[in-house]
Amino acid sequence: MSVRLEEAIAGRIAEDPSQRMVWWGGSWWSGGEFDRRTAECETLLREAGFQPGSRLAAFLPNSPLVLLLSVAAWRLGGTFVPLNPRGGEEWILRILEHLDPFAVILGEGSEALAEPIRSIGAPVSTAPVDGLPRPFTGRRDRTAQDPEVAVIFATSGTTGAPKAVPLTHENLYDNTMGVHRTIEGFERGRVLMNILPNFHSFGYTVCGVLPLVWGLPEALLPAFLPLKNLFDGLRESGTGILIAVPTMLPFILGAVSKGETLPEELRYILTGGGKLDPQLEKRFRDQLGVVIYEGYGLTECSPVVSCNPSDALRKTGTVGPALPSYTVEVRGDGGRVLPAGEEGVLWLKGPSVARGYFNDPEQSAERFHDGWIDTGDMVTVDSDGYITILDRVSDMIIVGGFNVFPQEVEAVIKEIPGVREAVVVGASNPVSGEVPVAFVIRDEGSELDAHTVIATCKERMAHFKVPRKVRFVSELPMSAVGKVLKRKLREQMTRE
Repeated sequence: MSVRLEEAIAGRIAEDPSQRMVWWGGSWWSGGEFDRRTAECETLLREAGFQPGSRLAAFLPNSPLVLLLSVAAWRLGGTFVPLNPRGGEEWILRILEHLDPFAVILGEGSEALAEPIRSIGAPVSTAPVDGLPRPFTGRRDRTAQDPEVAVIFATSGTTGAPKAVPLTHENLYDNTMGVHRTIEGFERGRVLMNILPNFHSFGYTVCGVLPLVWGLPEALLPAFLPLKNLFDGLRESGTGILIAVPTMLPFILGAVSKGETLPEELRYILTGGGKLDPQLEKRFRDQLGVVIYEGYGLTECSPVVSCNPSDALRKTGTVGPALPSYTVEVRGDGGRVLPAGEEGVLWLKGPSVARGYFNDPEQSAERFHDGWIDTGDMVTVDSDGYITILDRVSDMIIVGGFNVFPQEVEAVIKEIPGVREAVVVGASNPVSGEVPVAFVIRDEGSELDAHTVIATCKERMAHFKVPRKVRFVSELPMSAVGKVLKRKLREQMTRE
């Protein structure tokens, strides 16, 4: 498949330049208006020296500028890199040094990052919410360039080291096509609400790129909160499908119980990034007449892997069948392929799967094998192809839809004077789904307290990674081979 996203978007606009494209600030932009503003961004980047393969990094709140800069970069053969401005300064500088961007765009609220970023040699420009970035001069990329890469998502590897996932135009086109064509509610013309963070692959691809390419008018809000803005935006834009993480849903129900109303057009909610509570899904159906689908994905798969395709075909408790372009295998010990219904690790292959990690052959070799990706997730797949997620082999914690790798948090805590050992696990939480909890063994004689541990973590990492509780223990449950049994710690918290 040879496809360019900017060409697909241009084709949609050419069909009818007057069609509704993006809702922002209470009004709709037409396709022609979107094209004009994209051209302004394209001119700005060209004058800054942007070249095919250049990587433009951005710390931006949700806004049309994310879409405009993305398409402008693609028109020039380059790559857009959306990043989390609340990732913590240490992590931000490490990932930027790894990515070696052409330049960095800072949105409102991120200006404090300018000097630290300049200190590592990266050019910086700032941008207002409703305007263009200020003129700047970028630097020539010093690492390998690939014009086929549309976007790079940054996260932390299982060791806590920065990890970057480059996704090509083909990856994103295939993934959005699979969602558009196989999941009920993504029909052309239905308004889709974009409120998930743009630096998250779920938000960027499904909320941002899919509507642009496949003809769904896209309503944009800066964030999920405050709830009044969300409900006003849903009603004013006539939103028909909302993309969310499960932790958002109780807030919506709570607001409705206090008098807020949803638009009549809203019929579907697609959730990912955490386990959907079946009782919560039932309340939405019974009280509001809204159908909720549970999906599953990972950044390395662009990101959607599977979803219950329709209300009629749903299987409660599963995340549905994989999108049609995937080849699916469940493997056991030694890579043996298991028959339907047996528990094993999910492996995937297909045009949505990334080729590997950016400039990281070592981590790539751990996950990617001859076009296959080892997801690391324990599953069963029934005879109809429906996937049930059993456990995450990586012990990853999902906090409000964001991935937290325990090893990264543990590494920070172990550097604190007075800590002999530290283990971090996820505890169930009614608001965020899960929260990190740290189990710490102190050095003999140490008077280290929980406040010091939490304060140190707040200084070193993003807020959602910080442990909400610290428990000091004298020992940890161990297996016969000396591995900490995190499952036992989770069971202990559940009993308590």
